[in-house]
Amino acid sequence: MIEAKQSDSTTSAKSRHPATAVAIESASAASPGASRQRFPKRLSNYTRSLLRIEVPVIVTLASKRQPISQILELGPGSILHFSKPCEEMLDLSVGEQCIAQGEAVKVGDKFGLRITSIVLPDERFQSVSSG
Repeated sequence: MIEAKQSDSTTSAKSRHPATAVAIESASAASPGASRQRFPKRLSNYTRSLLRIEVPVIVTLASKRQPISQILELGPGSILHFSKPCEEMLDLSVGEQCIAQGEAVKVGDKFGLRITSIVLPDERFQSVSSG
């Protein structure tokens, strides 16, 4: 599967409309301590330290499966065609889990994602066998 992605571990949120815009920035471009947030004092130190852990945030533009022979033919100037329409929402993933969908926006001279919907995890129930 070939995926066109913007991946990073630093995000900043700006609220313009009811939806939220998430700007994906390069970790090297972010100033140290810029992503530091203050959490409510009622949280324990351990919980606050967990909330400071940075995780990869990935915006997936499109993906498709392609034979290795065609991948080996890729070079500068090659164009990959995807079946996903340009107007379709982009997926926002943390780790391997899609957590939201949104639309691409311009934030200054950078790329951003305006969150339009949150993806709720599927509830899975397993039957309990009586033994």
